[in-house]
Amino acid sequence: MEIAIILIVIAAIFITQSVKIVPQQHAWVVERLGKYYATLTPGLNFLMPFVDKVAYKHLLKEVPLDIPSQVCITRDNTQLQVDGILYFQVTDAMRASYGSSNYIIAISQLAQTSLRSVIGKLELDKTFEERDIINAQVVQAIDEAALNWGVKVLRYEIKDLTPPKEILHAMQQQITAEREKRALIAASEGRRQEQINIATGEREAFIARSEGEMQAVINKAEGDAKSITAVAEATAQAIERIASAIRQPGGSEAVQLKVAEKAVDAYAKVAADANTTLIVPSNMTEVSALISSAMKMVQTQK
Repeated sequence: MEIAIILIVIAAIFITQSVKIVPQQHAWVVERLGKYYATLTPGLNFLMPFVDKVAYKHLLKEVPLDIPSQVCITRDNTQLQVDGILYFQVTDAMRASYGSSNYIIAISQLAQTSLRSVIGKLELDKTFEERDIINAQVVQAIDEAALNWGVKVLRYEIKDLTPPKEILHAMQQQITAEREKRALIAASEGRRQEQINIATGEREAFIARSEGEMQAVINKAEGDAKSITAVAEATAQAIERIASAIRQPGGSEAVQLKVAEKAVDAYAKVAADANTTLIVPSNMTEVSALISSAMKMVQTQK
């Protein structure tokens, strides 16, 4: 009975030492007699008891690593309190086991030194504007060294950049001054645009008034020309009719009678005015002579 129990215990120990179940996204490094032998993949694996030993166990998932806060000096000699977070992944379990005594500490220290080097090449204002460039340069610097450790650095993110209080106060004053400057510029631009709009409106109104006045003058001139033309045409027609009537039988006698009437009317009007002195010709035949002269002129026109 005791021998059976001993055999069962030995079998259990043998099975425990020889059968290994590796979880998903894990890699176990096996040493045989103190020397690297193999890397166990996820699933069921068999080892030689008392000869093979699982020396290292590595997680193959992406691992976030908090980088301690540190003071960095910029190109313009300004101190910055910087902290960040690094994401890495074990890609070669054998190198991760034997490439470095502690690859996590090595990555953390290298991230800090690389960050100080990158920040030292930039001025204070650029550090806030070019975070993506800083992150990319830190990843590039760490990744080159981490290849020998079986680790792949995926990305680095700056969590916070904190300048001294004096610098923060100066930056706030600068931002306030810049905003006030923009406000003044915007107000001046508004006043300038207002003056331009007013001047443009006055110019357009003056042009419209001048064009209206010019059109009015043109219309009046055209109206006067048409009126003069109409009067001239009417006068010409009247003269033609009178000339035609004179050429008719008895026309000359009618003209003489009309001239005599006009002359008599003229003498009557002059005589009717109390302030006018009327001198009557001594020889009244001069009136008839005047009429005869007018009639001769009419005959000449014929």
